[in-house]
Amino acid sequence: MENPQFDFAVLGAGPGGYVAAIRGAQLGLKTAVIEKDRPGGVCLNWGCIPSKALIHQADLLRGIPALKALGAAVDTTNLDYSRAHRKSRQASDRLAKGVQYLLQKNGVEVIAGEGRLADASTIALADGRTITARAIIIATGSRPRELPGLPFDETVVLSSTGALSLKELPRRILILGAGAIGLELGYVWNAFGAEVTIVEACERILPLESADAAALVRKIFEKRGVKFITGALAHAGARDAEGLTLDLKPAAADNGNGGDIPARVAADAALVAIGRAPNTGGLGLEECGITLERGYVSVGDFCETAVRGVYAIGDVIATPALAHVASKEGEIAAGHVASVLRGAPPPREKRVDAGVVPSAVYGDPEIASFGLQEEQAQAQNIPHNVFSFPYRGIGKAVASEKTDGFVKIVATPDGAKILGAVMVGERATDLIHEPLLARNAGLRVEDLADFIHAHPTVAEGIQECARGLLDRAIHV
Repeated sequence: MENPQFDFAVLGAGPGGYVAAIRGAQLGLKTAVIEKDRPGGVCLNWGCIPSKALIHQADLLRGIPALKALGAAVDTTNLDYSRAHRKSRQASDRLAKGVQYLLQKNGVEVIAGEGRLADASTIALADGRTITARAIIIATGSRPRELPGLPFDETVVLSSTGALSLKELPRRILILGAGAIGLELGYVWNAFGAEVTIVEACERILPLESADAAALVRKIFEKRGVKFITGALAHAGARDAEGLTLDLKPAAADNGNGGDIPARVAADAALVAIGRAPNTGGLGLEECGITLERGYVSVGDFCETAVRGVYAIGDVIATPALAHVASKEGEIAAGHVASVLRGAPPPREKRVDAGVVPSAVYGDPEIASFGLQEEQAQAQNIPHNVFSFPYRGIGKAVASEKTDGFVKIVATPDGAKILGAVMVGERATDLIHEPLLARNAGLRVEDLADFIHAHPTVAEGIQECARGLLDRAIHV
C-alpha cells in the first residue's frame, strides 16, 4: 500500500513512543510506530538499561573485599572490561527484542524509517513513502548536549552513547557534569580501576537532589578515590596524542572557592554529561503550526499541541527527561486519542504531576526522591515537619553491612499529608515507592507509621522515619 492509513501513528519507539503505541492498540486504534533505529529508544539501547547492567558488574567488584574478609582468595589480574560491556549489550539486545515482540503482539505495525510531519495528519518518510493518521504523537526523544568548543568524537570526547560503547577503559577519565549520568558512570569506572575526576558547574554534586543526600554520596565516592571539582567550568580544551587537557575557571564570578579550582586538568578521555537537547529539528513542526519554546514542543492538556490531533511526549517537551515520565505521558496521550476517535472515557489525568514523579540515581549508594524537599520547603516558607532516620538503625542494613544512608520524609506539620521524601542507601530506588504510594493515596503519616513491616527489612526504615515525624521513633 503506497499510503497506509491509521487511526494513530507514533513517531519514535522509545519508552514514550512504544508505550503510547501499545496503549493505543489496546484501546482499539489501528496503530503504527515509525522508528529509524531499534525499538526502545536511547533508554533501552544506550542509556538506562546498559548502564544498569554495567552498574551490576561494578557491584560484583565492590563485593570482593567482603569475600576476602571471609578468607577467599580473589584474583582480578585478568579483569576484562570488554566482557562487562558485552553483558550490557546483551541486556539491551534482549529487551529490544522484547519490545519488538510486544508491539507485534498488540497489533502495532512497526515501520522502519525516519519521518517528519508533512501536515497534521501525514508523516513523510525519508524514502519517499507517506503515512496518514487521524492522530499523531511526536516521541523523537533527545540527544546529548555538546560543550561549546568540545565536539564529540566518541574517542577522546565522549557522549553518554560513546561512553557506553567503550570496550576498554582509559586510565584517566574526566567527567563533566555531576548529575545522574556522570555519577553512575563514574561509579562504574572507578570500580573497574580507572582514575575518575568529576567536574560540576554548581557548588555541589547532584544539584537536583537534597543537599544532605548529595553530601553523603560525595563523601562515599571520595573514600573510593573519585575526585570532585565543583563550582567550575571547562572553558577551553586541547586534544593531542596524550589525550585531553581542559582549562577550568570558576562558574561564578564571586566564587569564594575559586582558589580550590585547578587551572587545568588532563585525562585520557572525557565524558560530557551536561544534559540533553530535544530532537525537534527537521521534523516540520513549526511549518505545521506547532509552537516550539527553546527547542521544546509546547503542549497543553493530554500532551496535545496547538494543532488538534498532534501530540508530543517525553524529552521533546519541557517535563522531567525521565523514561517513566515519557511512558506515562504516552499513556495519557493515547487515552485521549481513543476518547476522541472511539468515544472512550478520557484519561483521569490530564498531565503528569511533577510532584509525584520519582527520581532515581543508581550505583552504591542509590538515591531516590520525590516531591517537596526540605530545602525547597524552607526557601518557599512552606510549613513542614521533617525527620531523617539513619540506615544504621535498620537491622537488615546492619546485618548486610549496608549502613551508609538515611530515609527522610517531609510532611505537613499535622502529619495529614506527605509532601516529599528522599532515600539514600541500599535499595533506595525500589523502596521510595512506598512513601510515594502513601502520598498518592492520600495517607497520613500515622498510616505509614502504623503499617506493619516485615522484620528484618530495609523498608522498616520508612516506618521508623514516619514514627519519628510523630515523635514515636523506636530505634534511634
